[in-house]
Amino acid sequence: MPHSILVVEDNPDLAGLLALHLRDAGHEVDLAGDGVSALSRSRDRAYDLVILDIMLPRLDGLEVCRRLRGASRYVPILMLTARSGEIDRVLGLEIGADDYVTKPFSLNELLARVKAIFRRVESLTMQPDGESIRHAGLSLDMASRQVSVDGRGVELTAKEFDLLTHFAAHPGRVFTRAQLLDAVWGYGHDGYEHTVNSHINRLRAKIESDPTKPGYVLTVWGVGYKFAERRG
Repeated sequence: MPHSILVVEDNPDLAGLLALHLRDAGHEVDLAGDGVSALSRSRDRAYDLVILDIMLPRLDGLEVCRRLRGASRYVPILMLTARSGEIDRVLGLEIGADDYVTKPFSLNELLARVKAIFRRVESLTMQPDGESIRHAGLSLDMASRQVSVDGRGVELTAKEFDLLTHFAAHPGRVFTRAQLLDAVWGYGHDGYEHTVNSHINRLRAKIESDPTKPGYVLTVWGVGYKFAERRG
């Protein structure tokens, strides 16, 4: 079954070229030339991926990303940016982009990033029981992407949910920050380990009864993090 992709790019030549190669790779592609049109199209159709330029007319890509992340349905986002500054890349990741590519880029690189995102999303949803993970009062529902602690619903961002899912699916396994970046954010984020730290801090604040003494996401000093091992 082909994946559906929305390409949001105001340069018609680049948009057409991306659409051509993505279709050749077997995907269904729609185009939007500005941020407002992108949000309208995303409301009309449930896309499997949004490729989103940062510099857009009417509504910039960062704001489009924020609004997509505020929607009930999660959609992976690959951001395109002509900016080389670190702040733009970090900001894109912090507001929920799954990956980014800096212009100019090769089409092979972009297609590889797209493939990696789909592979990562599929691996995150293929859990041992296929539907839920439960551990010491913590419950993750894969289908609805909902989390509760001792019966209390917890609101997580898309990336916080993916991070928690990755941890909970591998109890006791220690992950370095680089490994977490690769598994949850995708490759190409070398040097952004602080993104992992900030997400873990926010995650702990939401699911731990005492974030200073975590019981779920544990620090392994000098190495990285792990999820508490199940007992019994």
